[in-house]
Amino acid sequence: MTLHDDTVLVLKSYEDQPELRDLYLEHLAAHPDGVYKPCRAGHVTGSALVIDPEGGRVLLTLHKKLGLWLQMGGHCEPGDTTIAGAALREAVEESGIADGLTLLAGGPVRLDRHPIPAPCNWHLDVQYAALAPAGAVEAISEESLDLRWFPYEEVAAVADTSVVRLVEAARARL
Repeated sequence: MTLHDDTVLVLKSYEDQPELRDLYLEHLAAHPDGVYKPCRAGHVTGSALVIDPEGGRVLLTLHKKLGLWLQMGGHCEPGDTTIAGAALREAVEESGIADGLTLLAGGPVRLDRHPIPAPCNWHLDVQYAALAPAGAVEAISEESLDLRWFPYEEVAAVADTSVVRLVEAARARL
């Protein structure tokens, strides 16, 4: 099974946000390369909100290019075989938590479609939640300006509404 096929199956089983889900599926039906960055019509990305449920906090990265506090995530790579695997890989790479991150069961938590600069048009983000093990120690990657744990209640003060909605959806699943 290809990453494209896996992403289609994951999206078909995702029951929330039906209009956005259908838009993702239409994109993938029209673009066999729609999971990869070179697809100029837009491409699927995978992200994961790293959560410390015992501490009631989330780990956000201060994105180097955008200057925004965001969840971990990014582009799918040729070695990725599943969209969940791509999201987890990005979470590990960007959080520096090498051991013990696990995706919250039940598939994606949310979808978020946002515009990006030319030559591409859209990121079609498939968003997961990753649970951090007790005592997890983060390490800043080259893609981040900073990495910081935020109590759930403080996220709205530092992040945009897409991150706030992701935190809310992930907490509802815990």
